[in-house]
Amino acid sequence: TEMWAERATRSLLAALSEREQQVAALVCEGHSNRVIAEKLNVSEGTVKGHLHRIFYKLRIQSRLALIDAFARAKSD
Repeated sequence: TEMWAERATRSLLAALSEREQQVAALVCEGHSNRVIAEKLNVSEGTVKGHLHRIFYKLRIQSRLALIDAFARAKSD
């Protein structure tokens, strides 16, 4: 059987598109929008747009809340 943390993390990730998951992972690694944009070969504006949608979908308001949500999902 799956552990609860794995299910919670999958549930959190399932709400996001593949690109949003990539952006979220890079945020959780501590990267700035500029660095994320360079790594994904997109503009900073595109990264900001992805973050806006991530925040909306997960009902959060900051990068710190995103990091916290992923940390809690992995530890639950």
